[in-house]
Amino acid sequence: EQKQAENFRKMLMAMAKDIRVILIKIADRLHNMRTLVAMPEDRQVVIAQETLDIYAPIANRLGIQEMKVEFEDLSLKYLKPDVWLSIDKEIKKHKSERDKYISEAKNTVGKKLEEQNIKDCPIYGRIKHYYSIYRKMERQKIPFGEVCDIMAFRIIVQSVQQCYETLGCIHALWRPVPGRFRDFIAMPKINNYQSLHTTVIGPGGHRVEFQIRTHQMHDIAEHGIAAHWKYKEGKLINDKDEMKFKWLRRLLEWQNEISDSAEFLETIKLDLFADDVYIFTPNGELRELPRGSVPLDFAYSIHTDLGHSTLGAKVNGKIVPLRYQLHSGDTVEILSGKAKHPHKDWLQFVKTSRAKAKIRQFLRQEEKEKSKLLGQDMLEKACSRYKINLNRILKSNEFDEFVKKSSYGNEGSVLSAIGYGKISPIQIIELIVPKDQLQIEVGEKQEDKKSVLDKIVKRFTRVKGLVKVSGYSDMLVSFGKCCNPVPGDSIVGYVTRGRGVSIHVADCPRVVGMDPDRRVEVLWDLRSEARHIARIRIICVDRPGLLSRITDAITNENVNIAGAAVHTLEDKTAVNNFDIEIKDIAQLRNVIKAIERIKGVISVERVRSA
Repeated sequence: EQKQAENFRKMLMAMAKDIRVILIKIADRLHNMRTLVAMPEDRQVVIAQETLDIYAPIANRLGIQEMKVEFEDLSLKYLKPDVWLSIDKEIKKHKSERDKYISEAKNTVGKKLEEQNIKDCPIYGRIKHYYSIYRKMERQKIPFGEVCDIMAFRIIVQSVQQCYETLGCIHALWRPVPGRFRDFIAMPKINNYQSLHTTVIGPGGHRVEFQIRTHQMHDIAEHGIAAHWKYKEGKLINDKDEMKFKWLRRLLEWQNEISDSAEFLETIKLDLFADDVYIFTPNGELRELPRGSVPLDFAYSIHTDLGHSTLGAKVNGKIVPLRYQLHSGDTVEILSGKAKHPHKDWLQFVKTSRAKAKIRQFLRQEEKEKSKLLGQDMLEKACSRYKINLNRILKSNEFDEFVKKSSYGNEGSVLSAIGYGKISPIQIIELIVPKDQLQIEVGEKQEDKKSVLDKIVKRFTRVKGLVKVSGYSDMLVSFGKCCNPVPGDSIVGYVTRGRGVSIHVADCPRVVGMDPDRRVEVLWDLRSEARHIARIRIICVDRPGLLSRITDAITNENVNIAGAAVHTLEDKTAVNNFDIEIKDIAQLRNVIKAIERIKGVISVERVRSA
């Protein structure tokens, strides 16, 4: 996982310097996705998830919608094959009816435009792509039959003026749906996308989306930055044009601020691929932030010190909580105080990578200072036990040699490592005191501690042998309740105080910002036959007999149900949470696929947190 993150880091840095690097890379990935059927199933899942997480959003940021759509649909095909097949089946079932509907709607719009002297404007009708339909089913928790606007029309006109005239014609024909009009011509997306979007109650009472744009807007929407360069006719992109792709410069900023590759990749996922909102400072200066940003994100976008010292915020003249989500057009004023410092809870609701990185940086430094003081205290106590002066050790040539040869680099880092538990004080004392002089006293203390150690080990016997820490399978480990890893997940270990090594999924948000110095190499012990608890959430229609079919599907995969919780909602759907005992991630995938095949099941997902 760390190596993969480092590879992505190098690729994205190269992209920031020369955009052609990523254009070649995503073209290569598209070829891989088109031929993915030849790969083993486990590799199909890994590559498809990577494509959905990284390459589809990058294609979107570059404005290459054609590739983005194909990435998403192909990823869905391999990640959720049963869902993809059911959507494909439903769409093909009523294809002739939809084709007729699209043809009639196009004729109606065409005649209306001719009446208004808007000519030579192609009208295209289409079914929305599969992943878009799936996302709508997931968001609204509805089956395919209840998805309203799966048809969309695109009208290509000659000028910007005609875009707005065409919009008026559409609204004259059919009643627009309130809140569903968006003007991306007046305010383009960050990837330079421009178009008018509106949804109307079309013929037969069906919701239908219309997109209206010029030929140049359409070319840029489909082919992104490559089309933009075409319209520049080979000329160098000037400062004004470069602003349209300024998100690329963020990569270089993050590269300098974030040293850990896993955290860098998480930053890319969080911020780079989000839609934007437009916020004003009290002086009228415009700031772009990812959708879902809060006042703290705004404060950190102004200056790190302002973010650190934030006490509260006013939005449009009214005091709001720090968790308040900002909307386009909001004017934000930050209230600050010198005595205020970042709090760990802030990481739970800030959105931007800059805010997260700066808060983590502050907390990490604060934790490092605490660990340094703790390590010094532990070393002092150990020295006093053996009647050794601490300064004698710290100023010795042996200690200097140890620091030079180790990866810690300086005295403070060594003391922090002692505080973290990565080095024992005895290891440092042994640098200047022969081992045979310590053996007698250490041996006496070991007997006293033996019963206590036995108790600690017994507490963790249920996870013994599941994980190897730096090659050893008998280390004291605990599993993070925040991400609940199971055998087969990519995992990472962190040294804790008093709980041995804490095991987390590699992309767990809680550990992304932790000090990389505390990370240790961990691997699943493939010889272990132990079972592990995983939780899945199933949303389905509330229908007699369906719960029985779901439990049968689970047990037919040779999986035991350890716990279950079921409740129904007012919209006639049911939410089912199952704790199941599995061997590894492959068995979990088989269970999910078996449940997805059941008619009436809307969605199945793994729940990370316990």
